[in-house]
Amino acid sequence: MVVQSWTEVLVASLQQLWIGFVGFLPLLLGALIVFVIGLIVAAGLGALVERVIAAVKLDALLAKAGVDRYFKRGGVAMNTGRFLGRLTYWFVVIAFFLAAADILRFDALSSFLRAVLLYIPQVAVAVLIMLAAVILGGFLRRLVQASVASAKLHSAKFLGTLTYWAVVVFGFLAALSQLGIATPIVNSLVTGFVAMIALAGGIAFGLGGKDYAGHLVDRFRDQTENR
Repeated sequence: MVVQSWTEVLVASLQQLWIGFVGFLPLLLGALIVFVIGLIVAAGLGALVERVIAAVKLDALLAKAGVDRYFKRGGVAMNTGRFLGRLTYWFVVIAFFLAAADILRFDALSSFLRAVLLYIPQVAVAVLIMLAAVILGGFLRRLVQASVASAKLHSAKFLGTLTYWAVVVFGFLAALSQLGIATPIVNSLVTGFVAMIALAGGIAFGLGGKDYAGHLVDRFRDQTENR
């Protein structure tokens, strides 16, 4: 009787296991089909993005802006088409993998993949912010150097370099904020940096421009009193 009861329990367990496997098999096949389709679509879209970036010659434009030399210093070849293509590829792959996880009802994995999927666009925006900061910083550096040199003032190169790094630092902090990395610290650094620039500008004007400011005040007072 004991052997029979154990046999019945074992058979019932195996039957439940088989029923569960048979019920899970269509879900597994559906998830695999969705994931394979996602790999194909991701490869196609990634290649398309690379070709579009190559067609618009974005690397050449960035090279004219002087961005490529910073990649060369790090021993990395600048290839924005490859970067954006791979970013598109993994975005689509993760999206289809999320769909497969939803089919299989893996809730924990689905939540993690959703977080990753929402984070990828932030990475792209952060990279664009840094590129814009480098390009704008280079333009403002040349503008400041030309303006200071045309005004026959000293330290044109220093002021241009200072302007460049100020813009790049702001861009770097904005990129960190976009990525959500140490947001309170980044906000404190931005506030302190702006305060430092304002204080430095005030001190510079107070020390270097006090005579001219006094001249303007005296001239305004004379004009007012003579009326």
